[in-house]
Amino acid sequence: MKYRTLGRTGLVVSEICFGTMTFGGDGFWRVVGAQDQSTADLLVRRAFDAGVNFFDTADVYANGLSERILGEALRRNGLRRDEVVIATKVHGRVSDLLPPEATDAQRAEAERRARAKNVNGLSRKHILDGIDASLARLGLDHVDLYQIHGYDPLTPLEEVVEALDAVVRAGKARYVGLCNLAAWQTAKALGIAERRGLARFASMQMYYSLAGRDIEREVAPLAQSEGLAVLPW
Repeated sequence: MKYRTLGRTGLVVSEICFGTMTFGGDGFWRVVGAQDQSTADLLVRRAFDAGVNFFDTADVYANGLSERILGEALRRNGLRRDEVVIATKVHGRVSDLLPPEATDAQRAEAERRARAKNVNGLSRKHILDGIDASLARLGLDHVDLYQIHGYDPLTPLEEVVEALDAVVRAGKARYVGLCNLAAWQTAKALGIAERRGLARFASMQMYYSLAGRDIEREVAPLAQSEGLAVLPW
């Protein structure tokens, strides 16, 4: 396994990052994958034994079940916290996990909660609520990389950057990153962080493949110029 530092940070990560979007399979995410706990335990163990120390999840994956399964897999495999780098994300709406035998009352309550107005996006409220919920599901006291899972047109970037800085200062995340932002949005956020002395984005997780090479135009040159790690998905 080869290793790199994450952008301009001193954090050392494996070049292969293990993504856990297929863990759990709740709701819509079943079409992506539905690996159960025992399968996840085995995959995490094999990845770690092969040199992978970087594991990525998100609060919306399987409505939080992916975070729960990953956290449990780390514990079942006896992996120490200083041996692994854990990344998760915030932005989307996390629906309630309901068992197949859920009562009508439980389903009605879940539908009511689904209409809440501040359980998605990148407001300070949602970011601060989101990190606490993710840590509870993972069973950890901090994550190593906390990423915004997209752009929120309703929330000023100043508020987003300030909220992420608050997460870092509270010790709940070591570094912050972004996913799927345009080059101009990323550059603006970096400028805000620099001017105000706030936590700076260390990485950008972007779609990149032989069929989709759009990031080569503006995003990749920005990343190279500003020392941002690129995590292709």
